[in-house]
This record gives sequence, C-alpha cells and structure tokens, in this order.
Amino acid sequence: MNGVHDMGGMDGFGKVEPELNEPTFHETWEGRVLAMVRAMGAAGAYNIDTSRFYREALPPHIYLTSSYYRKWLLGLEDNLVAKGFVTTSELAAGHAKAPAKSLKNGKLRPEDVERIMVRGKFEREAPAPAKFKPGDRVRTKNMHPATHTRLPRYMRGHVGVIERILGCQVFPDSASMELGENPQWLYTVVFDGAELWGPDADPTVRISIDAFEPYLEPA
Repeated sequence: MNGVHDMGGMDGFGKVEPELNEPTFHETWEGRVLAMVRAMGAAGAYNIDTSRFYREALPPHIYLTSSYYRKWLLGLEDNLVAKGFVTTSELAAGHAKAPAKSLKNGKLRPEDVERIMVRGKFEREAPAPAKFKPGDRVRTKNMHPATHTRLPRYMRGHVGVIERILGCQVFPDSASMELGENPQWLYTVVFDGAELWGPDADPTVRISIDAFEPYLEPA
C-alpha cells in the first residue's frame, strides 16, 4: 500500500541518526509488546504479513509521531479488534469483559517459546516454472495496491537485471489479506543508481531488492 511507512527515496524527513550502543529495548513495556505480538502470531491469531499490514495502516499523524514499538502496539490492538479477539472497550478497561475467542493454535506454552522465536521457513513448492532467469532485464510494475506489498514505491516502473532466483515463497500480498499462501517466485533484482535517481546519481551505486514475480515484467 502507498502508506506513510514507505519512505524510501522521500525528502524532508532529515537524516537517519544512529544511536550509539542502542539497547534492544528503551523501556520495559517495549519488550512486553514484542512478546505479545510474537505470542499472538504463534497462537494463530494472524500471520507475519497481516501483522505488518496493520502497522502500515496506522494514520499518518499517528505513524509519524509514534516510536517503533508504539507502532507495534497500536497495530496489534487494531489487528486483534478487527479479528474479534478483543473489543475497544476491553482495551480501554484493560481487562476482558467476555469469554475469549479461541485461538487456532491454542495458548502459547513456555516450552513453545524457543521454537517460535526461530524465524519460520517460507519456501514452498512451485506451482509453475520461474518466468525469469539470471541476466534477464525486467521492469518493476508501476502498481499501487491498497493493501500490503513488498515492492517499495521508489522502485516501481524501473528497469533492473535479475541476479539470483531465491526460490518459490509465500506471497506476502496474498498472505497479509489472509487469502492463502499463493506461492510465487522470488528474485534478487539489481538496479543502477542512475536508473532510480537520475543522471546526477553516483555512477558506482547499485541497489538490489528481492522482488516477487508478480511485481515484474520483461523489459
């Protein structure tokens, strides 16, 4: 989606200021938010792409004024309300007012924690042969979906070269909307800086992204 989260190539937000020796969490509540997001995902309330979509869908004035983990918390609340696991009145009260909706995978147990903290595997059996091969010139589609996508705005409509085939993987655009895994081929595509930024770009700059097959067309 063309949301405020997709800032690549945009001006006016200032430079990134790295924090020296930045801690994993600045406040105790941030760790609790991460734990809740991971726990509810593991219990089957949503998948990783759905979780990302709800953070991306925050209103711009909320997104731009929220810290990293506040975005996670607000996205989690919206996600769970939309799926009927909590109500807005329960969030305001800080406790349940009715029996909880059952979770697909049941409650998260202490013995499950180590397993769910390992990143899942998203490669799937291919439904068809890959359309592209290393060395092929491709153009990213100038698409503007209203829902989650992994194709950044600043990369759309530009020509690059396939560098690698990364296998057939769960398609986030479908998974985020809970429309099934819809596996698609994933490629590393390399672009010259001048293709993205114009003739004034550093001629030595090359940028690569991992792009799913539905994002690409022959150039």
